[in-house]
Amino acid sequence: ILGSRQRYVLGDSAMHQMAQSSVFLSGMGGLGVEIAKNIVLAGVKAVTLHDTKQCETWDLGSNFFIRKDDVSHHRTRVEAVCPRVAELNPYVHVDMLSSALDDNTDLSFLKKYQCVILTEARLSLQRRVNDFCHMQRPPIRFIGCDAYGVCVRVFCDFGEEFEVSDPTGEEPKEVFIQSITQDNPGVITCMDNQPHGLQTGQSVVFREVNGMNELNGSVRQVSVLSPHSFAIGDTSQLQPYAHGGFFVLVKTPKTYRFETLERQLCDPQVLTPDFSKPEAPLQIHAAMLALDTFQEQHSRLPNIGCLQDAEVLLKLTEEVNSTLRNKVPVNTDLVCCLSRTARGSLPPLAAAVGGLASQEALKAITGKFAPLQQWFYLDAMEVVRPLQSYSAEEFSPRGDRYDGLRACIGESMCLELHKLRVFMVGCGAIGCEMLKNFALLGVGLTTNSGEVCITDPDLIEKSNLNRQFLFRPHHIQKPKSTTAAAATLDINPDLQVDAHLNKVCPATEGIYSDSFYSRLNLVVTALDNVEARRYVDSRCVSNQRALLDSGTMGTKGHTEIIVPNLTESYNSHRDPPEEEIPFCTLKSFPSVIEHTIQWARDKFENAFAHKPSIFNSFWQTHSSAEVVLQRMQSGESLEGSFQVIKLLSRRPSQWEQCITIARLKFENVSSFSGLFWQSPKRPPAPIEFDLKNSLILSEVPIPEYQPSEKVCSTDETAKKPDQMKMPLSSEEEREAIMQLEKAIVTDCLRMTPLQFEKDDDSNGHLDFVASASALRATMYAIEPADRLKTKRIAGKIIPAIATATAAVAGLVALELIKVIGGYEFESFKNCFFNLAIPVVVLTEPAPVKKTLIRDNIYFSIWDCWTIFGHEDFTLSDFMNAVREKYGIEPTMVVHGVKMLYVPVMPGHSKRLKLTYCLSQLSEVNSSS
Repeated sequence: ILGSRQRYVLGDSAMHQMAQSSVFLSGMGGLGVEIAKNIVLAGVKAVTLHDTKQCETWDLGSNFFIRKDDVSHHRTRVEAVCPRVAELNPYVHVDMLSSALDDNTDLSFLKKYQCVILTEARLSLQRRVNDFCHMQRPPIRFIGCDAYGVCVRVFCDFGEEFEVSDPTGEEPKEVFIQSITQDNPGVITCMDNQPHGLQTGQSVVFREVNGMNELNGSVRQVSVLSPHSFAIGDTSQLQPYAHGGFFVLVKTPKTYRFETLERQLCDPQVLTPDFSKPEAPLQIHAAMLALDTFQEQHSRLPNIGCLQDAEVLLKLTEEVNSTLRNKVPVNTDLVCCLSRTARGSLPPLAAAVGGLASQEALKAITGKFAPLQQWFYLDAMEVVRPLQSYSAEEFSPRGDRYDGLRACIGESMCLELHKLRVFMVGCGAIGCEMLKNFALLGVGLTTNSGEVCITDPDLIEKSNLNRQFLFRPHHIQKPKSTTAAAATLDINPDLQVDAHLNKVCPATEGIYSDSFYSRLNLVVTALDNVEARRYVDSRCVSNQRALLDSGTMGTKGHTEIIVPNLTESYNSHRDPPEEEIPFCTLKSFPSVIEHTIQWARDKFENAFAHKPSIFNSFWQTHSSAEVVLQRMQSGESLEGSFQVIKLLSRRPSQWEQCITIARLKFENVSSFSGLFWQSPKRPPAPIEFDLKNSLILSEVPIPEYQPSEKVCSTDETAKKPDQMKMPLSSEEEREAIMQLEKAIVTDCLRMTPLQFEKDDDSNGHLDFVASASALRATMYAIEPADRLKTKRIAGKIIPAIATATAAVAGLVALELIKVIGGYEFESFKNCFFNLAIPVVVLTEPAPVKKTLIRDNIYFSIWDCWTIFGHEDFTLSDFMNAVREKYGIEPTMVVHGVKMLYVPVMPGHSKRLKLTYCLSQLSEVNSSS
């Protein structure tokens, strides 16, 4: 259960490979500890943490596992960090190394590792270690990461040839066939113009084709003709196609080739994250290589705000740029920003690139997903204020935990963060990462009257622990919000954190009222569903508050920045609604495993939740069973009594009766009559009851019952009953009354509805759904799903991994700095990424749409027009006030979906004299 959400991302094979792999990680600064956190949460076999530096006050602002006590006791960074990293996952062996790693070190000790990651290492050392790793057989996968102020880079070298079993991680889908031509080449058309999603050169395998039977089980390479059709080679000699069949993409391994760091320096292969700045990666490449040269020449980084150092770095950058095969114009502003901030640290940027680098490490040891080839560069220049606008002291160190941050954004922005009042909804995976960023940035300090208010009604589950890093095993079944608040204060005790256990919804508007929102600077959502996001967004729009939203699904992530009067809101765009499976498909025409799992899930809800709830509801309405009995005996018909008596008559009192009911259920769902199925509808095949069939009888946990061996060792109990007394009509009224009399005597007038709980393997819930789904799938010739897949679909589990969570939270925290600083629209960035491919795309948010009403009067979702009335303010007075104040003619007045005044509606003219309720807000539809 600990890594169940991650198993849906990586798969069992990759998880097994991780559990056999060892990683060496050097450098325990902000970037290094991010990577350590993520790969230990992922579950590798062993990690060796290496560092030689001592803890300093500076580190408190970048390393979330270093405490004031570590600084005062002069501990080394690796000594402080190692035990806290080890706490994240008891199945990972974490040890430390504090000896020097330099140009004279014997590197043979690295041979026992499958992956080596260097951070905070000089380029000369990176080249030496990379050459050593590249020469090994098999090669040791090498990753180099650097973070200097507002610029970061990642480099990967996984050897001459690196085979990837699954480049995308996407699950192949069954696509049904409409037609296949008997031709050369044969052309396949998808049913209902469904897009096939294929690319020329890929291969597919065929199943259940009727007529052209030779195709079944064969693998054919495709040539795409259109989004709905493709060619598969010669089919002219095959039998004519009749009907039915589907195809599935065949995943084939792909080999990637890597060059060493030395060879890549002059001709780098880079990933471009921001297409509005296509030259930026190569510009940062040249500037950071120049910074490496600066360090070699001066044995230090450029001093903060030193113009002379900036000029030296600029000249070095021009020299480096001249050696590149693909030259780009030197970006002077970028070089100056890098020079000025190189000594600083920007925790959100380290979190974002740390997530990406960690995913590359997991790729290196598992061969799962396409690796980065070979450089990734990212900058956060937008957060840097112009130096000429401030005095030199604005960015100078002051001996506190924020010196690294101050070097990047300045003292004024640090103070703005300290006095920030933030409301964060959700304390799950993203919420934990956001709280870590808040602590490192100093968001909401008590001494500055700031506050971080958080709320989450959920309790901590074991499955949360592999990605919600603030929680530990002893926190299970404790509230997420209060536990996360306490863990955040361990990182930075100066924060003011107010933890709530509430949902944010219409029912809690008494708590999260307009007055509450008026005290906030911005809102952050860390939610896992669209409806909750929509509601919070509507509250932010009505209260003119910025909203920072993000989400992940497996290796994919997105961020969206919503700023009053500048951008659209979350509700301005609508994702396509989630497709629901038609009832007729579930009942009679399942064609894919998702249909049978949902059918089984519905059966569970009906039998164990819905019917017991109806039963209990009846007895809440009719509190006296004796009165009900008397009314029934007098011939009176009571609403709901039929279902209640039916449930009473079938209520088992012994385990053997449960077996009998299950046997009858089997007969009910495993036999069919009538042949009205046509492709893609599959005809069912009845299943004969056979205890030797593992689909029919399997060992499952039976709470509070011991005789399972007896039940499973004999056919007698499971034989089909001749009959079972079940009143089905009013004709059996006497039997119904007898059942009710018996229930009164035995006090059986209450049932316990069950809520489907997917993460408790002892309750039998998932066993029921998995067994029922497998039986139905077998009947319809659908390949049954394993328990893990059944759990994901039935439990609507969103695949999750710590790497993506860390990345989105870091990107959101970067945007938080810009929002609080009042930056221009062009500086804000939304992001979509897929770490599996990998791809990172940064884009500008959609600008707010403004509607022209009349000359120079525009209206947007953010506008709020206020009319001040008085005690006797009528609807007519209200409309006159709008005319006078805004010079427009109201055509109708509505409040929500209620029409208060529409001239064409009968009787509405009389409403003009009615007194207006000033506590209500109205929307005015106007024309010029």
